[in-house]
Amino acid sequence: MTAETPVTSPLGRPERLLLAAVALVLSVALVLLRGGLHPGAPLERLARQSLDLPVALSDGRPTLVEFYADWCEACRAMAPAMEALEKEKRGQLDVVLLNVDNPRWEPELERYAVNGIPQLELFNQRGDDIGRSLGARTAAELSSLSSALIAETPLPVLPGVGGLSDLRSVGGSLASGGPSPASPAPVGPRSHG
Repeated sequence: MTAETPVTSPLGRPERLLLAAVALVLSVALVLLRGGLHPGAPLERLARQSLDLPVALSDGRPTLVEFYADWCEACRAMAPAMEALEKEKRGQLDVVLLNVDNPRWEPELERYAVNGIPQLELFNQRGDDIGRSLGARTAAELSSLSSALIAETPLPVLPGVGGLSDLRSVGGSLASGGPSPASPAPVGPRSHG
């Protein structure tokens, strides 16, 4: 019989302790970078703390409503900027998140013609829907939009952002058979035009 020789580690005790300390520091850093021990991502936290839409629209502050989904990459990428905006403008602007996968919001999805996400609906202090933003927004763009809402100034000129109008006032009267020949046909949110 042959005796097996024990396998020894090439690392001594000090090296193993140093390796364990580095692993612990990296683990703590990873937890902190992912939002601490809170299980919710920024989207979830914002959605949970959002006011109900009717309350937000009637409290005398402008409101920014985001239609989102948990699986939406653009929505998740925009979430930290939305969370920062909500913290920065708290008390001046209401930020409301509505998940398009929640059947509770089906009437709002239809009312605001949501057919792509993220979609922002922009409301003035009186609760009037004054604009829409389609697609992801940077922190600077969100700041511009919110500043315009708070100051009651025109919305910034950004791709995918527009004011809302009464279709009867665009291109002629609907009652008269549609747009006049001299004006272009109105572009709706589902036309992709």
